[in-house]
Amino acid sequence: MNITVIAWRNIWRNKRRTLITTASIFFGVIFAAVMSSMQEGSYSKMIDNVVKFYSGYLQIHQEDYWENKTINNTFVLTDTLLQKVHQSKEIIGISPRLESFALASSDQLTKGAVVIGIDPERENKITNTEKWIVRGRYIHHGDKGVIMGNELAGYLHLDVGDTLVLLGMGYHGVNAAGKYSITGIFKNPLPQFNKSFVYMDLNLAQDLYSAPNRITSLVLMVKDHYHMPPAKKALKSFIRSPYRLMSWDEMEPELVQMIASDRMGGKFMKAILYIVIAFGILGTVIMMFSERKRELGVMVSIGMQKTLLAGILFMETFYIGLLGVTTGILATIPITTWFYHHPIRIAGEAAKAFLDMGIEPVFAFSLMPPVFYNQALTVFILIIIITIYPVVKTFRLDISNALRT
Repeated sequence: MNITVIAWRNIWRNKRRTLITTASIFFGVIFAAVMSSMQEGSYSKMIDNVVKFYSGYLQIHQEDYWENKTINNTFVLTDTLLQKVHQSKEIIGISPRLESFALASSDQLTKGAVVIGIDPERENKITNTEKWIVRGRYIHHGDKGVIMGNELAGYLHLDVGDTLVLLGMGYHGVNAAGKYSITGIFKNPLPQFNKSFVYMDLNLAQDLYSAPNRITSLVLMVKDHYHMPPAKKALKSFIRSPYRLMSWDEMEPELVQMIASDRMGGKFMKAILYIVIAFGILGTVIMMFSERKRELGVMVSIGMQKTLLAGILFMETFYIGLLGVTTGILATIPITTWFYHHPIRIAGEAAKAFLDMGIEPVFAFSLMPPVFYNQALTVFILIIIITIYPVVKTFRLDISNALRT
């Protein structure tokens, strides 16, 4: 009879022990997979908050712009550059911007603001800015008005239809000043946008800063951050001086460091969980071997080879692990799928703390395959390590002592 069949029958000779061990693996896998899903989903949400609300996954700048963000470090967007960018199949959105600083004023009140000239239609496809309009309307191509954050508007005592005055420095030191009607007020989930951001049509911004046809950045979008590395690799092949290509992780090193630190904490928690699972399986294996020591001695004494016996014990442990992992992963899929489509919203003081850190107050979940197969792989590695015990004990089995047990 095949040793796999014998091993399968053996594990069901003591159903309670097998089910208890399988259950410990089952719940351990569920907990580890759900925790990993929430971690990876939260990281993806943090990245989305940055790239889909503002930065994009990739940006092309004039090579000195990132270290010295002045209106002088701008460039003219050429058709040649656009055509080359469009050749990358991973790129799904492109939006030019002219970004600078100005004093936003109304009557006696003044506050510093980030002024961003955008192509309204292209920008909306990338950052979905129109979605956050709470009063008035979104700007369109050719509009002479602006949209601004609700907190900035509140500070300046302005509303839709009022006039905003912008004062700053334009290209090569030219004075930049203008009066603009407020078309809309937006409220972004991230507070820093509401406190200081003003959007206007790109042509209007270029007129304000006396920088015709010039932009500070070309924002590029891909499907998600998993598609960013191949897109970056493809673009790097032709992005040369005087241009510079930067990815979101280069533009947001603080976020990368925060994710790395949090991921290490998650690995520590999962390591503790896997240690508990490993000792649970090891305890069962030790118990199985001790209880069956006489049986194993009889089998060897009547002619069964120790190699064959060790193979049966190996398969028994393997089957128990396979049952626990398979059922755990199958149970995890509907749980994580539910939370993927219905993320956990945070309220109260906890939500305020998240917003203060610039993070949308929500626990998102991920359905990426590594969330599931990493747990299965880890448990199987533990099982392989644990099976060393019965294999070694089988080869060291003293038949005379075993028969007297």
